[in-house]
Amino acid sequence: MNVYTTDSIRNVVFLGHGGSGKTSLVEAMAYVSGLTSRIGKVTDGTTISDYDKEEIKRKFSINTSVVPIIWKDTKINILDTPGFFDFVGEVEEAVAAADAAVIVVSGKAGVEVGTEKAWELCEKYKLPRMFFVSDMDVDNASFREVVETLTEMYGKKIAPFYQPIRENEKFVGYINVMKMAGRRFTGIGTREDCEIPDYCKPNLDIYREAMMDAVAETSEEFMERYFAGDEFSVGEIRAAMKMNVDDGSIVPVSMGSSIELRNIHNMLNDIVELLPSPDKKECAGINSKTNEIFQADYNFSKAKSAYVFKTIADPFIGKYSLIKVCSGVIKSDDVLYNSTTETEEKLNKLYVMRGNKPIEVTELHAGDIGAIGKAGCRTGDTLSTKAVPVVYGRTEISKPFTYMAYRAKKKGDEDKISQALAKMMDEDLTIKAVNDAENRQTLLYGMGDQHLSVIVSTLAEKYKVEVELDKPKVAFRETLRKKSDVEYKYKKQSGGHGQYGHVKMTFEPSGDLENPYVFDQMVVGGAVPKNYFPAVEKGIQDSVTKGPLAGYPVVGVKAVLYDGSYHPEDASEMACKTAAIQAVKKGFMDAAPVLLEPIVTMTVLVPDKYTGDVMGDLNKRRGRVLGMNPAGAGKTEVVADVPMMEIFGYNTDLRSMTGGSGVYSYEFARYEQAPSDVQEKEVAARAAEA
Repeated sequence: MNVYTTDSIRNVVFLGHGGSGKTSLVEAMAYVSGLTSRIGKVTDGTTISDYDKEEIKRKFSINTSVVPIIWKDTKINILDTPGFFDFVGEVEEAVAAADAAVIVVSGKAGVEVGTEKAWELCEKYKLPRMFFVSDMDVDNASFREVVETLTEMYGKKIAPFYQPIRENEKFVGYINVMKMAGRRFTGIGTREDCEIPDYCKPNLDIYREAMMDAVAETSEEFMERYFAGDEFSVGEIRAAMKMNVDDGSIVPVSMGSSIELRNIHNMLNDIVELLPSPDKKECAGINSKTNEIFQADYNFSKAKSAYVFKTIADPFIGKYSLIKVCSGVIKSDDVLYNSTTETEEKLNKLYVMRGNKPIEVTELHAGDIGAIGKAGCRTGDTLSTKAVPVVYGRTEISKPFTYMAYRAKKKGDEDKISQALAKMMDEDLTIKAVNDAENRQTLLYGMGDQHLSVIVSTLAEKYKVEVELDKPKVAFRETLRKKSDVEYKYKKQSGGHGQYGHVKMTFEPSGDLENPYVFDQMVVGGAVPKNYFPAVEKGIQDSVTKGPLAGYPVVGVKAVLYDGSYHPEDASEMACKTAAIQAVKKGFMDAAPVLLEPIVTMTVLVPDKYTGDVMGDLNKRRGRVLGMNPAGAGKTEVVADVPMMEIFGYNTDLRSMTGGSGVYSYEFARYEQAPSDVQEKEVAARAAEA
């Protein structure tokens, strides 16, 4: 592949709801541009982007893929992202590496939750964007309805560039709103002039007026001319459009059919002509040697630096670190310094990725996207020169809150599973594996049930290890509510030297649930010698790890040794420790023992119209709503305290309630006494396990 300079590069992320047609659009562009000689289909598993076995099997995107397409001597690095919410980490990585976005909307399905989320991401990263309305070959597709909905949501920013011409429910041509000219399709990438049908003119007038309003807003001169009734030239309109698209004040709307390859050439033209090259975007890091800001700005003349935005770790194709060059020109024989690990890495080879196919290149200019093979770097690392060691801020990736317990199907596979998950966590930062020693379980975290299902399937397919998922156990605690006074004598005589330990103790709440126990002694007259006090405390220490009620750790207990007795020959530390252990068991059960359940503080962000449903559901989960805060953009933040055991399956229920628009997070708050029915069930369940 040729080398492209910064001004000849476009880094464009494709966003949109699952099933809106992002991958099909990439395929259509690849074919029209001459990159491929046949069009791959998602349903057949033959697309460039969806190369992973899981993607082929499930028929939707799971990973972000990079597909470089050459059009008019410009390299368009398309980042094709998943549309389903469980794979949002992939989307966030891609958006951080992009300089512009195309939001794909199905003309059949219309504007969906994924469309809104895509817009929000573009707003967050201040990305210039345009819409592409797909499926225009489908009978009931409506470009007009999509434009109306988008205009309702985002106002005068929305500027339709084309209008479809349909005859007998067939997509046969389009009107160029800028040129006010009709075109009829004659073949792939070819068309001929045609008259604008009368039935298209009412909507065309609306689209044209919206475009002219937008152009007039770009300068006072244009505003005066507009009010004077002057017409703008096509060149003036296009120049004004480009300026406004760059700053996000205008969002063009294109449309077409990926299946029939209609209007794809215009989409490619618009990406090249309207969307910005990387050097139009700011990029800054910190020079770790001087602590000064390093203004990279995708300038090829500055010191070399690159950001690792994604990792591909595949047992079949190997490990590749996807990089975006932030400054300078990186060459295949460069030695780069990793500021994170403080090590130097010799590149040896430099690639651009086309799906899962690495294509070797000699160099990458500032702003370009490429890959390094078998490097020691990880996602989020910065590569630079040792003379100018730069560190760029890490991409903000969503945290996983959906989790299940997992275990190996075959004994002895535990190490293999652990190694496989480590590789997968390198690749996907929204996967987390946690060892919960307290409950003797290992936990697998992901962004949703579908994500966890994909992880399990990937472990089986790629890494040849199988795991089973199960409902996780909740980390309860045990404590007591009353005071008890107990005596325990441990006496054992089996000939020769015997064992003797005798303690009198009280147990009561300490008031401190952060610590397992507080130990004190009030022994008078040496009834129990001082040198045996540590043994008594050791007995308490051992006892609180596994409480007598249900086997959970004990917290908030005050134990006082106040009396006992001593045998000069048979007394021993072991006997005193044993007596203390038995005293704890008896004393704890006599002091009104209770289970404590973990409480989390949950934050749920939802559109205003769903707040009632969300609050009702939280109440059913024994939650206490603490407050509601307006979050802007028609959304409300609901904050509630919810028992940990009640949030299992919440992700699925929230998405069902809100059509996928709700998001949540939580953090541990404290322990509270569990209701009696919960306690009874848990004690019975633990007894059955034993």
